[in-house]
Amino acid sequence: MPKLTNIFNVLITNMGMDEKPDKDQEEHHLHALREWLERQEYLPQNINDTFLKRFLNCCNNSVETAKGLIDLCFTIRSQTPEIFENRDPLSPSIQNIIKTSLCDPDPDKFVYADSLKTFFMFSDLRMLTDINLPDGEVPIFDMSGLCLRHISKVSLHLLKKYMQYTQEAHPVRLKQIHIINTPSFVDKMMLLIKPFLKNETGRMMHFHSSDLSTLYEYVPKDLLPEEYGGESGKLSDLKSQLTQKLINNRDLFLDETRWKVDESKRPVKDNKSKQLFGIEGSFRSLSID
Repeated sequence: MPKLTNIFNVLITNMGMDEKPDKDQEEHHLHALREWLERQEYLPQNINDTFLKRFLNCCNNSVETAKGLIDLCFTIRSQTPEIFENRDPLSPSIQNIIKTSLCDPDPDKFVYADSLKTFFMFSDLRMLTDINLPDGEVPIFDMSGLCLRHISKVSLHLLKKYMQYTQEAHPVRLKQIHIINTPSFVDKMMLLIKPFLKNETGRMMHFHSSDLSTLYEYVPKDLLPEEYGGESGKLSDLKSQLTQKLINNRDLFLDETRWKVDESKRPVKDNKSKQLFGIEGSFRSLSID
């Protein structure tokens, strides 16, 4: 059944289910992927079956494609410590982000890296604990409270890493992307994001004002919380449940070996870090007038 997950200012809906391989075929794929993983000493070895199945599902059950996705996923994570390290759910910085729903209304207190870090913590929690493998996912980003001063705090270097990771290495199958309560300066936001935005991703994006009637054309009301005119419970209740689940699984985030590669054990040395990233700076240096 389609399901809603609240990541505070981001809602994730699961839309439909693909025809899955039979149980024997699924176990065969999983066993082959697990055997390969055990030979890759530089990759994390404590990836649970639920997470591995997501890689397979995202790659249409191609074991070879899943291998490449796993490598890229954990390589980018290891090269982005600002987002994927020091992820204690009880740390003051993470707790502050949770309280402010990812985006502090005061731009002077907004920390872009901490917002991304918290977002991916909740996303990883789903990857590890939600056994449902949807045909596709539909994130809904709520832009309420965002102003241009928030945008000026965004690091171009981190934005590039975020965009590459989500578009190339994150084991999800995006179907649509919705942005609600779109601010008047959305065109300026898109100009800044465009250099990192793949055409395929851009075609998935849909923008909505505070009038959410256009959103209902894509996402059924029974998948949305009451605050958005839906029938899937209160947003505050969803937030409380997810926060408690994150804290209950704190050990998953304190164990950083679960999320990183050990480059000293990689068989072939390369310059992946320099090849993957290279733009420094922040939006503060760009004109947003």
